[in-house]
Amino acid sequence: MKIMLADDELSLCDALEIILDDAGYEVCIAHDGAQAIELFRREQPDLVVLDVMMPKYDGFEVCEVVRGTNPDVPLLMLSAKGDIVDKKSGFKAGADDYLVKPFNDEELLLRIEALMRRRSRGESQGELKKLTQTVQIGDLVIDPLRYEVTVADRVISLTPKEFQILALMADHPGKVFTREDLIENIWGKEYEAGAISIPVYVRRIREKIEEDPSSPKYLQTVWRFGYRLGD
Repeated sequence: MKIMLADDELSLCDALEIILDDAGYEVCIAHDGAQAIELFRREQPDLVVLDVMMPKYDGFEVCEVVRGTNPDVPLLMLSAKGDIVDKKSGFKAGADDYLVKPFNDEELLLRIEALMRRRSRGESQGELKKLTQTVQIGDLVIDPLRYEVTVADRVISLTPKEFQILALMADHPGKVFTREDLIENIWGKEYEAGAISIPVYVRRIREKIEEDPSSPKYLQTVWRFGYRLGD
């Protein structure tokens, strides 16, 4: 497994390279945002560890480029900031996990292993990869190959998790998904007891795809059960 590490702190990169190498990972390193983007496109790593504060492009900008290139690669963001606003920005940009500096080396490895395990499980079970053809429901079109959603030919800007929710549901139009179903398939079963708010994701998606979010036509609520896409 190849891990790309992007951080402008040279001593930290040297230390993490040793730790990851000892754990059996191949490591490639970038020290600024521009290098990170170039390195990601060239090396196509299996996982990305990305610092927030870097020269040229910050971690949030790099994260968005990575997600536009590969929506499925696991991405762990590192930051000296631990406030909720910074974390919110990271997750909104497409990060899968967030680790605040200074951190314990063992915790970093555990988080990397968890991200790798979730990706491996998803690939083996075909999670989120079942949708291979464009699905159209009314004016809503979900194109998994172009990683694009349109409504009445208008391109909708979605975060990676928002797109994954729609793609999963589009593969089973009319099927009711519970909160647990969505979290297990997209974040992983280990996150079910966490603070992930599916209603918040649903509200944000509706605000983007529905003409009247208060009376949704596409992403519907099935009272006391969950959500479905279409009739």
